[in-house]
Amino acid sequence: MRAVYAESLSAQSPLDGLRVGELPEPKHPGEFRRVRVRASALNHHDLWSLRGVGLGQDKLPMILGCDGAGVDDDGNEVLIHSVISSPDWQGDETLDPRRSLLSELHPGTMADYVWVPARNLVPKPSGLSFEEAACLPTSWLTAYRMLFTTSPAAPGSTVLVQGAGGGVSTALILLAGAAGYRVWVTSRSEAKRELALKLGAHDAFDAGARLPERVDVVFDSVGEATWAHSLKALKPGGAVVTCGATSGPSPSADLNRVFFLQLRVLGSTMGSRDELQRLAEFLAVTGVRPIIDSVYPLEDARTGFERMAKGEVFGKVIFNHGN
Repeated sequence: MRAVYAESLSAQSPLDGLRVGELPEPKHPGEFRRVRVRASALNHHDLWSLRGVGLGQDKLPMILGCDGAGVDDDGNEVLIHSVISSPDWQGDETLDPRRSLLSELHPGTMADYVWVPARNLVPKPSGLSFEEAACLPTSWLTAYRMLFTTSPAAPGSTVLVQGAGGGVSTALILLAGAAGYRVWVTSRSEAKRELALKLGAHDAFDAGARLPERVDVVFDSVGEATWAHSLKALKPGGAVVTCGATSGPSPSADLNRVFFLQLRVLGSTMGSRDELQRLAEFLAVTGVRPIIDSVYPLEDARTGFERMAKGEVFGKVIFNHGN
């Protein structure tokens, strides 16, 4: 079958190990269900996998991709929840110490077929295209949990999104705007700030800029480059919700500011199957749709990877499988 996969790993030149070609259908546990993938989405996780983060040499070749939507063998249109928990795990899958994501232990979604546990399939709303649905399971689900599960701020609050342009950031702008938050964003790119305003952000600022007032919550997926600014941007008692560290994981803690102003630092990772289902229903009800940067045939996946590696993406890169 056709697949986009990691053949080798390199921290310095991750795309050297990227391959697009034919692989045999992988072996899978008997209780897994097969899905013919119609569309998959690219995430930074895929680039980190090619660098060897969370993926070992013993797992190669590994089909990449956490996000996908398609049709199962019963003819149902489905979303694929990419958090694979232990077979006997109950409740929130993201809390399972032995959890993994598709493309870490089990082959991912960038192939003609993917096999997942039956509990990982979520009905796709009829109003969402396969390309739109494929955007949801990682970055949009991450944003949904950050905003509606982890964040203490209620609609009407002012929130700051660090780094406009990525999948999580654009999802936060659209979800928060639809739910009645006042949304501010930052970006080093003037073009991305302008695009964020077109999405509905109420104001956009250069990275690290002094804000007109302090905010209730900051959503930060950048890490070292924005952390000091995130803490300085908060009102006393405010919270920073972090889901990643694309610029580095070890910023200065600035503990004096944290305890003196009674700030909260809240970690948030992915989301549960139930949250993915609620996210899909939220989009169906509100009419909010993911921002798609570009769509490529599966055979042209390298082009999408190259654009993400260069930081040229605004929204989601989608691969159409043509199935």
